[in-house]
Amino acid sequence: MTSQAKHIVIAVDGPAAAGKGTLSRKLAVHYGLKHLDTGLTYRATAKALLDRGLPLDDEGVAAETARALDLSGLDRTVLSVHEIGEAASRVAVMPQVRQALVEAQRAFAGSASGAVLDGRDIGTVVCPDALIKFYVTASPAVRAKRRHDEITGNGGSADLASIQADIEKRDARDSERADSPLRPAADAHLLDTTEMGIEAAFEAARRLVDAALER
Repeated sequence: MTSQAKHIVIAVDGPAAAGKGTLSRKLAVHYGLKHLDTGLTYRATAKALLDRGLPLDDEGVAAETARALDLSGLDRTVLSVHEIGEAASRVAVMPQVRQALVEAQRAFAGSASGAVLDGRDIGTVVCPDALIKFYVTASPAVRAKRRHDEITGNGGSADLASIQADIEKRDARDSERADSPLRPAADAHLLDTTEMGIEAAFEAARRLVDAALER
């Protein structure tokens, strides 16, 4: 069944390096939907502030910058730079920034055919009425190894133990924050990719989406 049958919103949440981005992109291609990595919207806000020499601790300025973002054509490669990630972690905790970006993300999801969105609060906050929700996870050790292999595969250098420590610290920060904490939606389907390849995860997700569409 294709996305032409109805408006489809697929919500994919989970911690860093669990595979939710890859899964989301594959689902978007399969169903002919637009895709948005909502984490990139926070990074794009941070990059815009850095590029303009604006402070990272002024919530009003950061929120204004977030509201002016164009969500089309976010460049994953550019926005994956470590410096931008560090800056994004500072602006992402600001309630006004989160509100501005959630509104933009909802507008993206409301496009004619629908969309696939991935992040940390899609099923719980951004799109609580999504057709189907997934929570993609994996053990911290496996996620650290994936991130390490990605970095070294691109010619970089990285320390596996440091990456795992960073991932665990980020998990704690995301799960314990007061505003939109990282947690599975009550009606989300759990996909644990610790010992599951991306193709197996995609097939499992596709079957669940197809079943939801049939209903």
